[in-house]
This record gives sequence, C-alpha cells and structure tokens, in this order.
Amino acid sequence: MSGTIIKISGPTVLARGMEQTRMFNRVAVGKTGLLGEVIRLRGSEATIQVYEDTTGLMLGEEVADAGEPLQVELGPGLLGTVFDGVQRPLNVIAAQYGDWIARGLTLPALSRDRRWAFTPVARPGTAVGGGTCVGVVQETAKIEHRILVPPGLSGTLSKIEGGAYTIEEPVAWLDGHGPLTLLQCWPVRTSRPVAERLPPVVPFITGQRVFDMLLPLASGGTVIVPGGFGTGKTVVEQTLARYAQADIIVYIGCGERGNEMTEVLTEFPHLKDPATGLPLMERTVLVINTSNMPVAARETSIYTGITIAEYYRDMGYAVALMADSTSRWAEATREISARLEEMPGEEGYPTYLASKLAGFYERGGRVRCLGEPDRQGAVTIVSAISPPGGDFSEPVTQGSIQAAGGLWALDSDLAHRRHFPAINWKRSFSLYTHALDPWFQTQVAPDWPQLRTELAALLQKEEDLQEVVQLVGIDAVPDQERIVLEVSRLIREEYLRQNAYSDIDAACPLGKQYWMLKAQMEFLAYCQAMLKQGRPIEQLLASPLRSELERMKETPPDDCIQQARTMIENMQQEAQA
Repeated sequence: MSGTIIKISGPTVLARGMEQTRMFNRVAVGKTGLLGEVIRLRGSEATIQVYEDTTGLMLGEEVADAGEPLQVELGPGLLGTVFDGVQRPLNVIAAQYGDWIARGLTLPALSRDRRWAFTPVARPGTAVGGGTCVGVVQETAKIEHRILVPPGLSGTLSKIEGGAYTIEEPVAWLDGHGPLTLLQCWPVRTSRPVAERLPPVVPFITGQRVFDMLLPLASGGTVIVPGGFGTGKTVVEQTLARYAQADIIVYIGCGERGNEMTEVLTEFPHLKDPATGLPLMERTVLVINTSNMPVAARETSIYTGITIAEYYRDMGYAVALMADSTSRWAEATREISARLEEMPGEEGYPTYLASKLAGFYERGGRVRCLGEPDRQGAVTIVSAISPPGGDFSEPVTQGSIQAAGGLWALDSDLAHRRHFPAINWKRSFSLYTHALDPWFQTQVAPDWPQLRTELAALLQKEEDLQEVVQLVGIDAVPDQERIVLEVSRLIREEYLRQNAYSDIDAACPLGKQYWMLKAQMEFLAYCQAMLKQGRPIEQLLASPLRSELERMKETPPDDCIQQARTMIENMQQEAQA
C-alpha cells in the first residue's frame, strides 16, 4: 500500500492515503526511498518520522508501506560490527561507498555471503518451543552464538543438518512452520519475552572501588551517570566496557560529538580484553549515531541497542549496555514531539518523557530465559546523562532517577582535580546494596557490609570536620580529629581514586578492594590507639605504614592481599602491646 506526501516539516512527513497502515510500520519515503516510521495515524493521514535528511523531498511523492514494523536483524555477525541508529553497517558502507552515507542507501545489517559453521545440538523428532537452542555457531574465539527457536514458535523438528550456511539458508525444519535459519528479525520497540524475571542478588563487578564497595550495581540492574561537560561520563562507560565482568558489550553512542565517537571507533578495535587477551571488539557491538546524523535516527538508536542486548541475553549471556547519552535521545524525542505539535511539558520535553524513560530502563534485568529453565541471562544498563550546566534537577535526570536503581553522580570539582572516577559519593546512591550484601558476605568477606558502613561514616565525619577546619583552622583541631582528616584524605586519594592508564590499578579485583580498605581502616584505629598512648601525631603521619598504604594500589592483587594481612597483624600487635 502507498500514500502521497502532503506536508514536510524537517524530519517529519505527513502522508495521505494510508488507511491500511499501522502504527510504527516501516515505510519508504519519496523517490529515493528514505527510511521512515509511522508515529501517528489520523483517518487516512499518517505522520512519519524520517531517519534521513529530507532535503529535496517534494510534495506529491509516494510513500510505500512495508507492512511490518521497524526491525533489527539478529544472528551471527553482530559482534565486532559498527551500526548506525537504524542498523546500517557503517564499516561496510565506508568500504563500498566512502565516509558519507548516501540518502536512501539501504544495506542488510548482516552479511548474506559469509558462511557460518553450524553444529546441531537438537535431534530430529525433538519437541521445541520459543527459546530452545537447536544448534551453535562459533561467532568469535570465545563467544558461542546459540541458535534459538524464535519466540512464539513451537513444534517438532523434522530435520536438522550441520554444515556451513549463510544466515538465510535453512538449517532446520519445524513441522507446521517451515524452515529455520540463522537469521531472526525483531521489532525494536517490543521487548523480547522471558520465562521469569529474577531478583537482583548477583553483583555487576566493575573493577572500580568506588562502585563495587560504596555504590554496588546488580547484574541486570540499571544505573544513571549524570555529569556536566568534561566530568568523565564517556571515560567511565569505556572503562566499564573494558573491565566490567560482562560477556557481551553493547555500546550506544547516541548523539555525541563526532570527535568522541571517532575516538571510540579508533580505540576499540585495538583494545585488548583483559579477561582473554583477545581484541575487545570480539565481544562488542557498537551502535553509533553522532550529533550530525539525522535526529530521528538518534531516537531509534537506543531501541536498536537494547534489542541486540536482549538477543544475547536470551542465549544466557550477561550483557552490559552502555548508553552515551540518554539526554541526546530525549532531545530527539523533544524535537519530534514539537513537530507533532504535542502539548509540551517541563523545558519543552513531551509530557510522556518519564514513561518512555521508564519503559527503556525496564528492558534491563536478570532473567530466566525461554526454552531452558537452567539458562539465565542479564542486561545491565549504564546510562550516561548530560544535564545542561550540570543541573540535576532537569527533567531527563529526574525522570531517570525515578526509574533507575542507582545514581553515580559525577562532580566537576573532582574532575578538575583529576580524581577518577569523579563520583560524588555524597549525592550518589544504590538501591541494590542490601540485596547484594549476602553475596559479598559469602563470596568475599563476612564483614564486607560492615566495612562499607564504616567507610561511609568516615567520609561523612570528614565532611563535618572540614566545616570546622574552615572556621578555626587545622591547628586548632584536636589530634584525634586531625588523624581522622588525614586518614580520610588517604582513603579518598588512594582508595576511591583509580588510575585508568595503569595496567594494575585500572581495574581492582574484589579481594584486593576488601583488603586495601581493611588495612586503611585498621591504620586509623592504630593511630587513634597510639595517640592515646602518647605517641606524637607527627611521628604517626611520617610512619612507614602510611607510605606502604599509598603504594598499595599499584601492587599486584595477590601481593597486595598478603601485604595487607601482614600490616594489619603488625598494627594490631603493636597497638595491644
């Protein structure tokens, strides 16, 4: 079915004669076949958002309805590929057509020529349903791509054969439904079904001490990282993409500056995965939509990325989705809403902004997958936000805080002091702390929650003492309080601060995190005991123990743990003597 263009307003087109179309259907607009999506229906008129530049489009040109919603292609070949917001393969476009995307250019997201070695794991005559694994493909050296029966299908396998296939060739046949291929398609605005959602009781290990110790994130949880310009949002997400314990990384560059995305595209292919030593791109999918690309495609890039993440989650993998940044997505939503002449809300954003944000964050989670009761997967969402002027009271940040399970607030003052990660621990929070405490107690140390509580209390006491120091000066502060200030500064500089360029300190295992903090807190207790026994504070501050604590973060994990145990034992013995 086709209609006719009667109005053009930027990336928004109004077409008449679209009685048979449906909401969110994919359409081809004009002679050049620009990709678009139906976003409003009123009688025979359909409002379409076009994902490409509409310059040169004319009234009266045809709009062809594809009869299906905007979908992404899912199958072997996703890993290591760079897509734009509507899943066009940018590396293929660059190789065949140059650095600029021609208007109306359509290419399949996945190669139709490459053959994949398919190994069956199910036998003919087996009853299968949605989510059942029928075979595997070795997509990269470490990632096994599991070929699943698409959700909604069930029946008996009549035939299945191993061999080398393209993604469109049949690999199995299902009675009543025909052939199954390596390729699936899924609407981007529809979440993939799961068997059961599981509670957030397993942590998402980041390797960053301020996160894992003070502000833990659950596997399958959601956290937002708001911060002003230059506070390190992109650096935090890239660090997590490299060092966090996730099987698959989906990185979405939504509306960011071209130079930042250029850095991502040039660095990621050369980064080594610390866990395997292989290229990081072998477990990464990049969805890139820079600020100079059409604004409507920016709005879709978030959904393209989360759909790919859900696909790998259904295979039983832990997926980390990095969205940088959600503010640019919200700005695209605001622009489209304005062209639809909808009633604006706060700061011009649509009134349904909060519900759209919540709908996106709800697609994260730790789940029991369809098809096999023992297969579990997770999608953990880390969303960067760029509030104008660093104002956290603006609508996108506030709407995200209400929907997400954690807040890692970036601080410009810490960033200017080269403190990384520049997390303001006073403004940040995590709703997963108590749910994760049993895991930390059994897997790391029984007193992990107690140690975190002591650290938070020490940082709060330091803040209170700093107010006193500003009034009366450091010389008027009693020695017992001064030692608290000195040890707190030591913890801030040597524990909460990490060196992203250090091979040892860029990521810190949980065992090392625990014993580092344990030794530093024991040093505080030791100094307080020595002061009571008459030891001068200057002697304590010049103690070799302090120098050892300062060097501890650059010590390899096993050596650091042994060193911390020895220090704690020696301090306790001397304090008792």
